[in-house]
Amino acid sequence: MRRTLQAIPLLIAISVILYGILYNMPGGPLAPYLQNPHITPADIARLKHNLGMDQPVPIQYLKWLGHILVGDMGYSTSNSEPVFQALIERIGATLELMGASLLISIVVGVTAGILSAVYRYSVLDYVITTVAFFGQSMPVFWFALMMQLAFAVHGIPLPFGYQIQLPSAGIASSDTFDLGDRLEHLVLPTVVLSLLSIALYSRFMRSSLLEVLGTDYMRTAAAKGLSFRTILFKHGLKNALIPVVTVIALSLPSLLSGAIITETIFAWPGMGRLFINALNQSDLALLMGYLLLVAFLVVFSNLLADVVYAWLDPRVKYD
Repeated sequence: MRRTLQAIPLLIAISVILYGILYNMPGGPLAPYLQNPHITPADIARLKHNLGMDQPVPIQYLKWLGHILVGDMGYSTSNSEPVFQALIERIGATLELMGASLLISIVVGVTAGILSAVYRYSVLDYVITTVAFFGQSMPVFWFALMMQLAFAVHGIPLPFGYQIQLPSAGIASSDTFDLGDRLEHLVLPTVVLSLLSIALYSRFMRSSLLEVLGTDYMRTAAAKGLSFRTILFKHGLKNALIPVVTVIALSLPSLLSGAIITETIFAWPGMGRLFINALNQSDLALLMGYLLLVAFLVVFSNLLADVVYAWLDPRVKYD
């Protein structure tokens, strides 16, 4: 409860900073209207009055904050619909993509980190380390284009005349729901998004588990005659997961914020692509709603990480 209450002034401070930055962008809230070559000074004055921009900026912010507190995030000029509705319409596609990516990243990354730590300095450890460095160094936009070129444009030949040919963009081929078709469209963007996270999780998991394996209580457990499997999974793994939880928790905001570059390249109709469109069209109401949502998710993820810490290690106290 105390940490939750501490998050309230933090979110308010973030909203003040975001509001100030977006308000001072070129054109400000009137930017979408100023792109019209036929607009007159009288039109601009009328728009300022209708939007409340003829009042002091602090008053404008307080009015905006009051609307946010009752669930009114404003009106999107680029989509001609309420901001909240625009975000809700695209949250499903983002959850589908980011959820699959996060699940694969956690399973593969944590497993690879455990294997790398258990068989350290072996061929398997070197292979996993090399792949991890590759994943951390690879530019996302370039890797996404290469995946499209290999699997969508040319295709990967298989024995007996078969070929792997995957869709290059979009979430589905038609409006009719087809699970197989949706999964085919999901493969390439999921692989691209998972690569960096798998590399990150595996390196953190390896480092943390190696540190735990060298502690006194792990050696004591081995001296008592316990099997290595019992020592690893019952005594070591929970403590080794604590640093990894921090990294995973900070990845949770991407579940709703979306991956801007990947969604744009693969034409995925999620929130990341929505942000790019709003930015290109100076849709400040939509930008503000999106960024405020991301800020809330980051704060909430840190709060969730604190709770998981206490579950993994009872010695953790928040006095």
